[in-house]
Amino acid sequence: MPVMYFVIILVVLALVFLVKAVVTVPQGANYTVARFGKYTKTLKPGLAIITPFIERVDNKVSMKERVLDVPSQEVITSDNAMVTADGVVFFQVLDAALSSYEVNDLEYAILNLTMTNTRTVMGSMSLDELLSKRDDINKKLLVVVDEATRPWGVKVTRIEIKDINPPRDLVEAMGRQMKAERDKRATILEAEGERQSAILSAEGNKRAAVLQAEGRREAAFRDAEAREREAAAEAEATRLVSDAISNGNVQAINYFVADKYVSALKDIATAPNQKLILMPLEASSVIGALAGIGEIARETFASKDGDDTRPSGGGSVPRTSQRS
Repeated sequence: MPVMYFVIILVVLALVFLVKAVVTVPQGANYTVARFGKYTKTLKPGLAIITPFIERVDNKVSMKERVLDVPSQEVITSDNAMVTADGVVFFQVLDAALSSYEVNDLEYAILNLTMTNTRTVMGSMSLDELLSKRDDINKKLLVVVDEATRPWGVKVTRIEIKDINPPRDLVEAMGRQMKAERDKRATILEAEGERQSAILSAEGNKRAAVLQAEGRREAAFRDAEAREREAAAEAEATRLVSDAISNGNVQAINYFVADKYVSALKDIATAPNQKLILMPLEASSVIGALAGIGEIARETFASKDGDDTRPSGGGSVPRTSQRS
């Protein structure tokens, strides 16, 4: 019986020894091992063996990326505006031994470090910069906090500012300012549109005036050309009549004068400012006037040639001059 008890005790001790010696480390975790209270090694995921009763698992550290909520806090900006801001921090442990033995409470330390640096970074900026440059705030915080936590074996991957809340009266003032800015831009755009419209209208009027001037110039040129041709034709007709008269054909000047006489009567009759024309118009009077003009022409030619009578080309009768 004593031998049996001894064997049972040995078996139990062996089982206890085996349970204490074999350690299973799950994926995403690292275990630190201490021998008589001093750190000796880090166990990676998988099956590991330690010395029972001499070595023990001191800390179980998660190597996964973790998230910390940064509580809301008040921040005074560089232009003395009071705002409240909160955020989140994403970090991951890279060295289980450093995170276990270099800092007492890792999450609490990272949280306080983030809050203090948030006040520092945001306090150096104006309110407008806080509201418009949130990415810059995140980058500055990430650089500062990551550098500070590097001795702890921690990598800060991201820091995000979630909300920035100015006071209510400041929000109302900003709303009025934005409305004034929008009204200002609308007024400027409207004035710019009116100016552009006036410029285009002036350009159109200028172009129209140029085209009208060119039209008038072309019309004047055409009128001058027409008058020139008409004058040339008139001169040619006068020359032909003069040649005919010089050759002794008095009927030519009779026809010329009669044509001008009839044209003058036509112009008088068709004038727009005449509604009623009263004038003696007898065929014999017109013929008499034409004959008188012919007599004057014959008298002119007779005085030129020294002959008182000259036969006309159209069967005219000789004239006897009478002088008083």
